Amino acid sequence: MSEIVRLSLVSHAMTDATAAGRFPIDEPLSALGHRQADAAAEPGDVDAAYCGPEKRARQTAELLGLSAVVDSRLADLEYGSWRGAGLSDVPPADLAVWLTEPSQAPHGGESVVELVERVRGWMDGLASARGRIVAVTHPAVIRAAVLVALDAPPRSFWRLDIAPLSRTVLHLRGQAWTLRSSRG
Repeated sequence: MSEIVRLSLVSHAMTDATAAGRFPIDEPLSALGHRQADAAAEPGDVDAAYCGPEKRARQTAELLGLSAVVDSRLADLEYGSWRGAGLSDVPPADLAVWLTEPSQAPHGGESVVELVERVRGWMDGLASARGRIVAVTHPAVIRAAVLVALDAPPRSFWRLDIAPLSRTVLHLRGQAWTLRSSRG
């Protein structure tokens, strides 16, 4: 019987950009985000912890009591020229392309397809890992990881809703990922 890798993906806590519906910049957690993370349940015993390089991911990991290694492959989707902009600031035609064509990035940043491949590479690297792993990252990265685990098409990306501080648990046995649970 092969050993199981238990991967818990934790979405960072609330930021001002999240609350306002803006594309993120490298902002810290909001006061509400700090309270959320302070009140969150401890992740328990972990064999390895990782986080994205942005302030919001690092702060959430720290508030959860994790000594997380920063991994750039867990960085948020690169929003290019839309960073800091609200949805109403984006030309509707460009937004429509981005939401329906996962290979396109009208903002000049990263496409959903590129993000999924980046996350797939990170997950492939966990094949030799053992035990319980926690990664504090971003909703977009967690969506991509679920698509990889389910072998779902990138056009399904926007059908997943990942809340602040939610936990999505994936298991790897051999070379097959499974979605164990998701709760927010």
